[in-house]
Amino acid sequence: MAVIDLNKKLWRRPQQGMVKGVCAGIAHYFDVPVKLVRLITVLAMVFGLFFFVVVAYIIMTFMLDPVPDSGLEGEQALNSGELLAMVESELAAGEKRLREMERYVTSDTFSLRSRFRQL
Repeated sequence: MAVIDLNKKLWRRPQQGMVKGVCAGIAHYFDVPVKLVRLITVLAMVFGLFFFVVVAYIIMTFMLDPVPDSGLEGEQALNSGELLAMVESELAAGEKRLREMERYVTSDTFSLRSRFRQL
C-alpha cells in the first residue's frame, strides 16, 4: 500500500515531460511510472473525456510551478539500506562523543578543575 507524503508538493517537471511536464509531475507525486500516467491520460481522451482532459491539462500547466533546480538534485533518493547505514553511523558518532564526555566528567582532571573553580 502506497503512503502519500502530505508535505510533498505537486510540481510540473518540464525536463522530464513531453509537452509541459504535467504528467511527469503527477507521476512523481504519486510515485508511479510516467508511462502509466500518460497512458491513462490518452485513454481518457480516447474514451470521451477529450475536452475535460485538455482543459485540465491546460489549467494545470498554468497553475503548477515548475520544479526548482534544487528539487531535481534530490532525485537520487537513498534507499532504506543506505539510510539505515547513515543513521547507524551518526548514532555511533554520537555514542562515541557521549562516552568521551562521560570519561572526562568522571576523571580526576575534571574534579580537580572543578575544585579550583570553587576556590
